[in-house]
Amino acid sequence: MAATVAAAAIFSAGSLLGYAQTDATVLNAAEATKLLPEKVFFRGQSATTQLRNSGGVKFGDGMFLLAVMVDTSGYSSDVQQKYQAYFITEQPIKIEGHDLPAGIYGVGFIAGDKFNVLDVGAHELFTVGSHHDADLKRPMPLKVTADGSQFRLYEGRNYVSFSR
Repeated sequence: MAATVAAAAIFSAGSLLGYAQTDATVLNAAEATKLLPEKVFFRGQSATTQLRNSGGVKFGDGMFLLAVMVDTSGYSSDVQQKYQAYFITEQPIKIEGHDLPAGIYGVGFIAGDKFNVLDVGAHELFTVGSHHDADLKRPMPLKVTADGSQFRLYEGRNYVSFSR
C-alpha cells in the first residue's frame, strides 16, 4: 500500500459479513462511517480519514472495534512507513495472541511480514508477524472477515488475526 495512505482498518467487503465470538457482527463501511470521525489526531497533527475504507466489529455485548484508513501525506516518511491505520477498540483484544488494551491506536502492515501497533504519539507498542493469504479472492485495500472464533484484518492479501 502506498506510504501516503494509512490503512486503518477493518473493512467488510460485503454487507454484514458473518458472526464470530458470540454474535459479533462485522460492520461494512457504510455502518462504520456513522461512528467514525472525518479527521483523527495522531503524532501531533490531524489527518483526514478515508471513510469509504473503514469497517469494524460490533460485539454481542454492544462494544465496538473500528478502523479507518488515514491520509498520512503530512507525516514524516518514518511515521508513514509504520502508520497505516487508525484503530479504536472499546474492549481489550488480542492481536496474534498479543494483548491490546481498550484505546485508540495507529496500526500498519510493514516490511518483513510484520504488523505494527503504535500509541497516538507514534511510539511502538508491539510488532507481530503477519500472514499472507494467496487464496483470497478479490483482495481489498482493507477489510475484516470473521474466521470462526476470531477475525482477520486484511491489507490486500496480508492479514493478522484478532479476538477478544
